[in-house]
Amino acid sequence: QVRLVESGGGLVQPGESLRLSCAVSGFTLDDRAVGWYRQAPGKEREGVSCISTYDGNTYYADSVKDRFTISGDKAKNTVYLQMNNLSPEDTAVYYCGGGCPNPEYWGQGIQVTVSS
Repeated sequence: QVRLVESGGGLVQPGESLRLSCAVSGFTLDDRAVGWYRQAPGKEREGVSCISTYDGNTYYADSVKDRFTISGDKAKNTVYLQMNNLSPEDTAVYYCGGGCPNPEYWGQGIQVTVSS
């Protein structure tokens, strides 16, 4: 059974940082790429970042380049998204997805709110 469980969200002020975690079970990080996606109120879900540990490739949306860093820990089968210099425009529900750009599996989502 495949499960993706997000953690690490919350409320922060503009300019602050958060690290999201996605604990994966049911497949290994070398089996398929894992990505982070987000959906802001009134907007469609968008891809934020993706990592494929089997070839080392990463992808970032233009809106998060140079601020967000995705990484994977194979021993823990967990993918992280380090988010720096957060802005109110980053406020959204963040989802972990098994597969990029069209995940076959989804986590339940976690709220990230950036507000002063």
